[in-house]
Amino acid sequence: MTAGTAFARAKAEGRAALVGYLPAGFPDVVGGIEALRTMVDAGCDVIEIGLPYSDPVMDGPTVQAAAQQALDRGVRIKDVLRTVEAVAGTGTPTLVMTYWNPIERYGVERFAADLASAGGAGLITPDITPDADPAWAQAADAHDLDKVYLVAPSSTDERIAMTTAACRGFVYATAVMGVTGARTTTSELAEPLVARTKSVTDLPVGVGLGVSNGAQAAEIAAYADGVIVGSAFVRTLLDHPDDTGAGLRALGALTEDLAAGVRRG
Repeated sequence: MTAGTAFARAKAEGRAALVGYLPAGFPDVVGGIEALRTMVDAGCDVIEIGLPYSDPVMDGPTVQAAAQQALDRGVRIKDVLRTVEAVAGTGTPTLVMTYWNPIERYGVERFAADLASAGGAGLITPDITPDADPAWAQAADAHDLDKVYLVAPSSTDERIAMTTAACRGFVYATAVMGVTGARTTTSELAEPLVARTKSVTDLPVGVGLGVSNGAQAAEIAAYADGVIVGSAFVRTLLDHPDDTGAGLRALGALTEDLAAGVRRG
């Protein structure tokens, strides 16, 4: 299933989609797969799997800590693809979110082929723009993979139009200027950014905003097609380093709260 299909299904139900993120290999490969399946079972419509990278300049301290833990355990791209295959096997659209450097090193065409073979729906590329490297667009098109680029409050109208025209699946609106991380309040920049984006594309627009609870998810779901949550999921597992069962229970409860939020919105 593609990400677009999941967004369309949520829209048909009169709600926003819930998109959940965890880095692969956190807390370890098997534990990460179990955690992501827990999120699917508890209400995530789309899954983003992070590819751990040694120089995560756009990630906040929570995601950095989890990615470093994965790297310290020796996680590699083959483990990311193994995780994709396991989660995609649930029937949930599963995308990889990654900085560009590891994909270049692995080989763009090779990565596209291996991601498609694993059942992946596509790739979210936070640090490249559609005009920066045509190689990914060509490889993604050849393997029917979603191409998800980011727009931000600082993006000009022309940049938003160019970016959304190159997207397939959905558009990722990052409505906080700065690194990722859960926040106690939502941003005033998010709703205007979504409106500007939707004025130039019919694609669904998902908002990544540091959401950490169902009430915040409901607020964003009132105007966005999807609510993207990452750091709150990561923090939940970081808070239970020595009790896997408790961590998974807490993860499931958080997902249920967020899933209820996107339905209220």
